[in-house]
Amino acid sequence: MNSRAHQVAVFEVIKETVDAVTLVLDVPQAVREKFTYSPGQFLTLRIPSDQDCRDGSVARCYSLSSSPHTDDRPAVTVKRTAGGYASNWICDNVAVDTVLTVLEPSGSFVPRSLDADVLLCAAGSGITPVVSIAKSVLTAGSGDVALFYANRDRDSVIFAGVLGDLAARFPGRLTVAEWLEEEHGLPGSADIAALVRPFADRDAYICGPTGFTAAAHAALAQLDVPLSRIRNEEYRSLEISPFDGPEASVTPPGAGRSAAPGAHTATIEFEGETYDIDWPKNVPLLDVLLAKGLDVPYVCRESACGTCVCSVRSGRTRMLLNESLIDDELDRGLTLACQTVPETDGVHIAFDQD
Repeated sequence: MNSRAHQVAVFEVIKETVDAVTLVLDVPQAVREKFTYSPGQFLTLRIPSDQDCRDGSVARCYSLSSSPHTDDRPAVTVKRTAGGYASNWICDNVAVDTVLTVLEPSGSFVPRSLDADVLLCAAGSGITPVVSIAKSVLTAGSGDVALFYANRDRDSVIFAGVLGDLAARFPGRLTVAEWLEEEHGLPGSADIAALVRPFADRDAYICGPTGFTAAAHAALAQLDVPLSRIRNEEYRSLEISPFDGPEASVTPPGAGRSAAPGAHTATIEFEGETYDIDWPKNVPLLDVLLAKGLDVPYVCRESACGTCVCSVRSGRTRMLLNESLIDDELDRGLTLACQTVPETDGVHIAFDQD
């Protein structure tokens, strides 16, 4: 089992709408520090299943709808989806005192500063990480929040009460543009652009179904918002379970050796130790480290979640795919271990961020 997986009981189940529930989690005191999180991050839950899986479970990522600045306990919100095994299992089976296996918080869909003004674009259950960001900016920061929020109909609006309370508590700092499909149809890029135009100078955060995120990106492009100021949250069904821990034995810290044919040499800093490894030219760093028994953090292995972020201190590498790091993070030398391959010898990579 992954060392970052913990048994966590459900403290409360809140029915948000007819097809959405919030699970408030009672994290044990012994691991509470490990569940410190930033607004916009997510948890990965292990869902029991005897269908199409080897270990009797599937893994799914759900955003934290709680705020570390306003809520005593972390909480995730899950919306039932047609044909969605995990979401239906949660909505039908999870109750108070249900014990879930949960990975520690992950994700890079996080505001750069709580004191900066932000533009938030959400549709449906995409409101989950967005409401965490909104609560945090308004209560713990000085930034203003503009929210474009699209839903199918009035009954499907998650967190209507929470947003109403925030608007009452922070008049002038929270602006909400609501869009209901039953009244206006699906929002197109021109519709979104017209409503968010006054806020186009802000960092933008987008979360929702694929069609909505495409329309929101197109809207921001029409308003000349640079990609460097846009964050997009995207979840996928995980084909490889992150709950399985590394199996091979680890190379002793500091043990140096010559590179094998077709491999580069690299130095890796992880959890206060230093490892000298051979790194095959076309093999992602995450695969190499897991094979050596290093329990480095990861979730999706597809570049989307940003969990395996690390920094290149020296040497040259390249990423096969990047869907979670923005330009200023790349300029700081950050990279994704699941997508990074070496291009020179003497690469030095650190997982322990300063």
